[in-house]
Amino acid sequence: MNAPANTPPAENQVIDALKTVFDPEIPVNVYDLGLIYDIQIQGDGRVEITMTLTNPNCPVADEMPARVAGAVKNLDGVKETDIRLVFDPPWTKEKMSEAAMLELGLL
Repeated sequence: MNAPANTPPAENQVIDALKTVFDPEIPVNVYDLGLIYDIQIQGDGRVEITMTLTNPNCPVADEMPARVAGAVKNLDGVKETDIRLVFDPPWTKEKMSEAAMLELGLL
């Protein structure tokens, strides 16, 4: 059930939305891949996400933050999305969820 339009979304709703965005080179969503470092949901409906990419030279570096923002901005109660792309700390496969590691045959 979605939150009323004047109520910010719950963190699990944001996570569910993030799980609909897949890295085009690795068949795993950005959340389970460990690309999402932080999620902050403000009372005014602003959602701030700090994320990274598997590689700074990723061919979709220009479009991945927009994909993440697009998935989250459609949630009820989201007024604005702010995506912060960082490369420190660098992404490593240890940041992946167990489900992602299983999916990729790493466990």
